[in-house]
Amino acid sequence: MTRKLDAEIAVPAQCELAEGPVWDAARGLLRWVDILRGQVHALDVISGVHSSFGTGEELGTAGLTRDGGLVLALSDRFALCDHDGQNLRRLDGFTVDGSVFRFNDGKPDPRGSLWAGTCTLAEQGPPCTLYQLSPDGTVTELFGDIGLSNGLDWSDDRTEFYFADSYGGGVDVFGTDPDTGALGARRRFAEVSDGLPDGLTLDAEGGLWLAVWGSGELRRYTPDGRVDTVVSLPVTQVTSAAFGGQDLSTLYITTARENFTPADLAAQPHAGDIFACTPGVTGRLPFLFGGKPQDANGG
Repeated sequence: MTRKLDAEIAVPAQCELAEGPVWDAARGLLRWVDILRGQVHALDVISGVHSSFGTGEELGTAGLTRDGGLVLALSDRFALCDHDGQNLRRLDGFTVDGSVFRFNDGKPDPRGSLWAGTCTLAEQGPPCTLYQLSPDGTVTELFGDIGLSNGLDWSDDRTEFYFADSYGGGVDVFGTDPDTGALGARRRFAEVSDGLPDGLTLDAEGGLWLAVWGSGELRRYTPDGRVDTVVSLPVTQVTSAAFGGQDLSTLYITTARENFTPADLAAQPHAGDIFACTPGVTGRLPFLFGGKPQDANGG
């Protein structure tokens, strides 16, 4: 039987398009981005202080770095900055066509690189691509033919890479070389027919938590692809999730209010807020950008 859970408001953030939550254990902060407003947000979970800084443009994701800063996928290029947004340095040598694409979701991988994919600005545009930014600044195209690049994560043993193409109807899993990170055979992990697969995260038991845009739900899939838990939200645009807190037992969920009309906002006043629940399983520390390859707990 599928377990049903509810979530409470953790931050009345009122974001346009909150995405990419990540737990900053070194500072005790939950971080996330508001893509369309170009902001990086942070919540001190002890004090309840909510802060943010702007990047001056849209951005797809913000990852943590091994030196305590942030790595960003801005609208059309990569960048680095201090943890508070100071000293923002746009990296030269690579851009996507900003008239057609912008960066969307992404995360650092177990080997210290940032993986981030694109989406098109038009309703129907050309195929998108998943890219890898190495710590030395090299950018590699991993694969293309993507409708809308979204959630991604790696298994503890580094032999599987999970990826959601929002227009592809589900989540796929790739075999990966645990030593090099090279991608191998691809297969369908889970089908989604009643919404768009969006951001995702794995828990410490290998369960996959998937935000399903348009459904008002965050779903947990067991390692064999079955739904065993559903978290119901009072908003339709559920975007992503990440575990946080000192013991990584709190599941934080980001949401959006993209293209909402006044009537939509009246019906869903908490769209764009950050929610939280305690599902009874714990998460894993995020991987960090830069330096040497890391273990499966983000170290």
